[in-house]
Amino acid sequence: MSRAARCWSIRRRACCPAATRRRRDSNVWRATALTLFPEMFPGPLGESLAGKALKEGVWSLQAVDIRRFAKDRHGTVDDAPFGGGAGMVMKPDVLSAAIQAMAEPEVAKLLMSPRGAPFSQARARQLAAGPGVLMVCGRFEGVDERVIEAHGLEEVSIGDFVLSGGEIAAMAVMDCCVRLLPGVMGEPQSAQEESFEDGLLEYSHYTRPAAWTGPDGIERRVPEVLVSGHHGKVAEWRRKQREEITRRRRPDLWERRQQATRNDEK
Repeated sequence: MSRAARCWSIRRRACCPAATRRRRDSNVWRATALTLFPEMFPGPLGESLAGKALKEGVWSLQAVDIRRFAKDRHGTVDDAPFGGGAGMVMKPDVLSAAIQAMAEPEVAKLLMSPRGAPFSQARARQLAAGPGVLMVCGRFEGVDERVIEAHGLEEVSIGDFVLSGGEIAAMAVMDCCVRLLPGVMGEPQSAQEESFEDGLLEYSHYTRPAAWTGPDGIERRVPEVLVSGHHGKVAEWRRKQREEITRRRRPDLWERRQQATRNDEK
């Protein structure tokens, strides 16, 4: 990494001998965020499963300040768009220098963008299986198109809405990938039964008490099948739940699954 790059980084700390051995014996999944606001990281990534895995060295995170690659003493990173229009555009020379300094071989290079392809659980699994990810967090009106072309950036969106910048979206993508890394989730089956894993949304969950009265005064009970102790019936109930919830709430996913089934039968 260039010495000119001011960056924030969580150093991996051994919480136990096992963690030390893991860091030494395996490659750590590496996440790098190129941002104008490195102080935003780790944010929520420093808590819960992702935070615990970060401290144990399962993955590493560094947030690099793009402004340190500016060409002038004012730290200019944006300029007016050619052709006119509102807002400013991130300069290609500055952003390209940051990408060149921080990119690693075989590491995916993503640009968080509302015009990008929708991020999916399937893509998260692909990224989690690789060495890591470099994420460019855009600001202002966007990034000079030439940088996207020159570096082959993969434009990714987390939904049909616009944020002030790419940092929050980048954190969401990182969290989605990190929880899929080996050893991060206590029960591997938990990830396998989640929404989107096989094209279906997740089934409904219940816990104690078995009977509960809400503020509307109505008593609601846990479905009888879930307390029956019959694992086969529970599995069947959950399967039907997933299908019904998907069909009702996400007809696009349901149709895609139906089409895949029809293709398999041909």
